[in-house]
Amino acid sequence: MQASVDGDQSLDPHIFQEVCGLADRAARAQRQLARSQGQARQGLLYALADALIEGADRIAQANEADVAEAFAAGMEAGLLDRLRYSRQRVADSALSLRAVADLPDPLGQMVQGHQMPNGMRLEQMRVPLGVVAVIYEARPNVSVDVAGLCLKSGNAVLLRGGHAAQRTNQAIVDVLRQALEAQGFSPDLVASVDQYGRAGARSLMEARGHIDLLVPRGGRGLIESVVAHARVPTIETGAGNDHIYVDSSADLEQAIPIIVNAKTQRVGVCNAAEKLLIHRDIAQDFLPRIARALVQARVELRLDTIAYDMLTAGSGSPDGLPLNLLSRAQESDWDEEYLALKMGVKVVDSIDQAIDHINAHSSGHTEAIVAQEYGAIEEFTSRVDSAVVMVNASTRFTDGGMFGMGAELGISTQKLHARGPMGLQALTTTKWIGYGTGQVRA
Repeated sequence: MQASVDGDQSLDPHIFQEVCGLADRAARAQRQLARSQGQARQGLLYALADALIEGADRIAQANEADVAEAFAAGMEAGLLDRLRYSRQRVADSALSLRAVADLPDPLGQMVQGHQMPNGMRLEQMRVPLGVVAVIYEARPNVSVDVAGLCLKSGNAVLLRGGHAAQRTNQAIVDVLRQALEAQGFSPDLVASVDQYGRAGARSLMEARGHIDLLVPRGGRGLIESVVAHARVPTIETGAGNDHIYVDSSADLEQAIPIIVNAKTQRVGVCNAAEKLLIHRDIAQDFLPRIARALVQARVELRLDTIAYDMLTAGSGSPDGLPLNLLSRAQESDWDEEYLALKMGVKVVDSIDQAIDHINAHSSGHTEAIVAQEYGAIEEFTSRVDSAVVMVNASTRFTDGGMFGMGAELGISTQKLHARGPMGLQALTTTKWIGYGTGQVRA
C-alpha cells in the first residue's frame, strides 16, 4: 500500500483556487523571510527544533494512529517502518534542524564575479527560489527536513504528505506554524494541502505562476505521475533501484557486510540496495556465502538462471539454504524497486556487462562497486550514469545528513539544476548584479 497521485483526476476549480491562495500567502511571507539576516533564520530553526521536542508526545500519538490504520490496511513492513515517527525519530529530526541551522547561510553567497573591460563590475549571487512545494508518501520526517531546509534558504514551503501520514503531518505542521508565529515570522511560510486530498496534489502540479518549484518524493508511480502532469518547474527525485557489483578483484570478506547492510539496514528507503551483480569468476565461491548471509536476514533472492542453478545444483539447495527464499527472477524484476526484504541477483561475465545492465535498468540513484583493482574502480565510476557511485561502501550512505547537508530536500536523479542529495544550495537560484558608473552600450 502506497499513497499515489491520480494524474487522471480532473482539476477541482474551488480547491485549485484555495491552493493558489495558500501559495500566494506563502509568497508574500517568503519575500519578508528573504530579507532576514542569516542569524535570524538560524535562530528560527533552533526555535523550531525546541518546539518539536515540546510537541513530541502529540506528534508521536498522531503517528501511532496513522501506523495502526496503515497496518490494518496491509501496508508492507518496509513502508510501515518509513511511516513510523516515534518520539526518538522526532528528536532525531530536531537534531537535523539544528544541524541545518548551523550550516553556512547560502543567501548572498557570490558564485562568481569579474570586472568588464568598460569598468562595470558583475557579480552572480545566490537568492531563494521562492515557494517550494513537495509531494511525498508516508514519511513524516520529510515534513521537518524540507521545512527546515526551505526556511534556512529563505523559501516558503507547501507540503502534501499523503493520506497514510495525514494525522502525523498535520501535527507537525501545527507545531511548526505555532513556532513560526511565536518567533515573529508568518505561519504562512509552512502550510499543508493534505486537507484537499489528491485534488490538492493535482492543484500543486497545475499552479503555474504561484509555485516556483515542485519536488515529488516517493515511489516510481508518484514521481512519474507528477513529472507527466506538472505545469510548474519540477525536479525529479528517483526511486531507488540501486545495484551493487562485486568485481573479480573484490575483497569478499569486505563485500558481505557491505551487501547485507545495504539491503537490510532499512529496507523501505530509496538508498537500500535492490540488485546484486556478481562477476562469474568469483560466483562459484562467493554466491553461496552471500546467499547464506542474506537469507539469514530473511531476504528473498530473485536469481537469474546462472545464479539459481549454482545455488540449487538442479536438485536441491546446498548448505541448508531454504528453497522458499530462492526463486527464478522474471524480466520485470530487474526494473523493480522492492522496498522489501527481496533482492535480485545476477551473475555477469565482465565489468562491461555489469555496467551495461546497470545503465539499462537503474533508476539513476546510487550504485556501488566492491573491488580492489584500480582499473575496475575507475571504469565503473566513470561509466555508470547515476547520481551517486559508491566504492567499497554501502549504498545507504546516499543521504543528505550523511553528506553533511544536515537534511535533504530529496535525491535528484535528473541532470539539470541539481543531482544527488539536495541541500541548501539546491534550494537557491542565482541573480546577476551589474555595478556601473554611467556606462552605456555603444
